[in-house]
Order: sequence, then structure tokens, then C-alpha cells
Amino acid sequence: FHPAVFTCALLNSQPMGFYAPAQLVRDAVEHGVTVLPVDVNASLWDNGLEAGTTAGQEALRLGFRQVDGFRAEWAHNLVAARTLARFTGIEDLARRADLPQRAMNLLADADAFRSLAKDRREALWDVRRTPPKQLALFAAADVPELGVEPDAQLPAMPLSEQVAADYQTTGLSLKAHPMAFLRDRFAAEGILSSAQACATRDGRRARVAGIVLVRQRPGKGNAIFVTIEDETGVTNGLIWARDFEANRRAVMASRLMVLEGVIQRSEEGVTHLIASRVQDRSAMLRFLSEDHALDAPLCRADEVVRSVPTRSPDSRTSLSQPSRAQHPRDVRVLPKSRDFH
Repeated sequence: FHPAVFTCALLNSQPMGFYAPAQLVRDAVEHGVTVLPVDVNASLWDNGLEAGTTAGQEALRLGFRQVDGFRAEWAHNLVAARTLARFTGIEDLARRADLPQRAMNLLADADAFRSLAKDRREALWDVRRTPPKQLALFAAADVPELGVEPDAQLPAMPLSEQVAADYQTTGLSLKAHPMAFLRDRFAAEGILSSAQACATRDGRRARVAGIVLVRQRPGKGNAIFVTIEDETGVTNGLIWARDFEANRRAVMASRLMVLEGVIQRSEEGVTHLIASRVQDRSAMLRFLSEDHALDAPLCRADEVVRSVPTRSPDSRTSLSQPSRAQHPRDVRVLPKSRDFH
């Protein structure tokens, strides 16, 4: 039984199969695997194994292939430069690895500079201050006029925003689950977690919220299967064809979904929620990119919902429901679900 090896192989074979990287990593962690983040001084292009903190156990190190948009040739240049010595700073890496600005931005976005004592926000700041690797003859003469930017004390990025940025760049987060930051809001509405739903008696009505992982409609079947996930586990939803037509848009477009229906438990102990009503709550995901006061503009992740204006201080009365100015498809905090028809 080698869960680290198994997960590593599946991640390196993506895209494939029924499960996304976030679910593979979560399952590995639940089986005792230590999963380490992408890092410029440790990662290779592929996901790999390295010595774990526990004797005899290997840890899974995420590779640069997990960073959306990062190219294999950039990873190979970086690893080759690193064989001589570890990188000591962002400018050192940019110079020795000969990486373009886009590659450096992607590494900073992915929070891959932690071994250089730089968190995501600091790294983004430093990358943008690093001179381009090549300057034209006359362009170089203009550089001194720009002056040297002083070091800035940047505010810490809230954990919820870190998690949102992780999902945007690598499709998963080792820090927390997005639903954990929305739990109090849903609990106030009487909406259960997956764990609570699994503990609910057979035949009882329940509402459960979660990130949509999979939508599946067998060829000639009369039911749609939906799997949603939160910080406590997964809920398997079943929607009969007659109810699907009444909830089609929410079923097909949601990234964050509320299923409402009846708990059904089989003799084998498998729990399903037979849903008659589906709500699209994807707009709630924008709260991940704001501070805890929820009255600030969206920081570096404001590309998540560009159509949402900054709220005024007196707009707190409507915080339980996000602005409807955006379409759910425009909420890009999370990668798309895996849908099979």
C-alpha cells in the first residue's frame, strides 16, 4: 500500500479520469501522505517523492506542471540552474534560470517562493520590481530615471484569499478548503455540511452546500448524479429527470451548489441526497477574495469578478447575499467541475 506513489502517478497523468487534482491530493492526505507545495528550490516539472518527516514514509512534492500556464521548458531551465546552487533570491533566480517575466509572475501567483522567505504578496511585489532580463540599448538609458522603489511593508493576505489564489493557480490548496470560510454563512441558513448530512437519519429532509466536483448523466438514464464537496467530505446527490428540468440552469452552471431534498441510505451504508431543488450559490465565492470585514475592494484577485463594484460602508445589510451583477460563470475562483454526459 503506497498512497504517495499512487497519487503521484495519477497527478502526473492528468488530465484523466473522474477525479481532479484537488480530490486526489485530499484523498492522499486522508491516507496519511504529507503533501508539499510547489517551490522553486524543491520542485521538478513532474510531481515527485522526497523524504518525509516520518521515518520510512515518503512525502509528495507538487511539481511545476500543477501551475496553470507554466511551461515545461521553463521548469527544465529552472531545475538546471538550481543544480549548481540553491536560489538565494528572486532576482538571482530570474538571472540564473533566464526566465521571462510571465514565468516569474506565474511562480509568484502560485506562492512558489516560500523557500526564499517570500509569501505570495511579497513575491508578486518583488517580481514586478525585478528588471527585465534584457533591455534594448536605448531603453537601458531610461532605467535610472525610474528610480529604485523603496521596500514596502505589505499587509498580510487573508487566508481565504490565499486559498482562492491557490485554486486559481494550481487547482488545489494545501492551506484550507474554500467552504470552511463560508461555513458560518451557510449554517445561519440551516444548511448542513457533508458530515452532518451523512449523520442525518434516513428519510429526513436536508440542505447541503458544496463545491461542484462532478456532474454525470448516464446515456439513457433518468437521473443526474452530482458530487459536491466541502471541508468535511463529499455529498452524493441524485436528481431525477423531472426535477432536473425545473433546476436545469442551477444544475449545469453552478460551481457552488446547494442541494435540497431527502436523505437516502442504502443497506451498504452509502448515503445519497435525493434532491428536488438546486440553488446556484456560486456568487458566494467572491467572499474568498476579500478581507474579513467584507467592505474592501477585491485585492489582487479582483479579476474573479470584475463587474462587482466596491461596496460602500453602509452596504453591510446585504452581505448575506452577494451582488447579482455577475453571472455565475464569471466566478473564476475555482477550476471547472468534471462533467460527463
